[in-house]
Amino acid sequence: MFTPRELELERGWPGRIDGAEVVQLAAQTLQSFFTGGSSAREHARYVLADVLLRAPVLEPPAVRVFEDAETFAFGNPSAVRSPGAFIARPGERLDVVTRLVAVIGLDGAVGGWTGVAEWRAPGLAPPKDRDFALLLGPVVETELADGFDWEAARAFAELNTRLRPGDLLVGPTREVHEDVASGPIELPIDGVGTLSALVA
Repeated sequence: MFTPRELELERGWPGRIDGAEVVQLAAQTLQSFFTGGSSAREHARYVLADVLLRAPVLEPPAVRVFEDAETFAFGNPSAVRSPGAFIARPGERLDVVTRLVAVIGLDGAVGGWTGVAEWRAPGLAPPKDRDFALLLGPVVETELADGFDWEAARAFAELNTRLRPGDLLVGPTREVHEDVASGPIELPIDGVGTLSALVA
């Protein structure tokens, strides 16, 4: 999802990065793009440097956070934020954990992968210590080499229920940044790019 810098759009548009450009796709959301078989007419082209990348899924139906392929806890879909977001400090100390995320596409299959920065306030009692901000993005990659068993996690998540386009399967911790200072921060996530934020 992206937004041209000169437009103040609440949600943004799905797009495909093509070199130094972003091609706008004829879909309302990434979920509708997946539901349409991952194909859509192309609209306008924008210079990549002139757009803001947004969270690929702003309101996921569900967020499952895995520590291994058969252990997960539910996350807060309302906590999803876009790259570059302002992260308010809810306590004295603020930590952040980076992870990879599988985005569910058509028919319960993995449609692609993106990154997440899961913000934590150790001074708050669980589960509110990690209920306030999930920075998602910056892009969705359709091919990714990673050691986590995504198919086993997907199958476990789907057991006795139905996965919907836009569901997020958050993989195990990749990197932990403790006691984050106020100000801008950049968090690289191998395979999907760098997430940025402004910490209060």
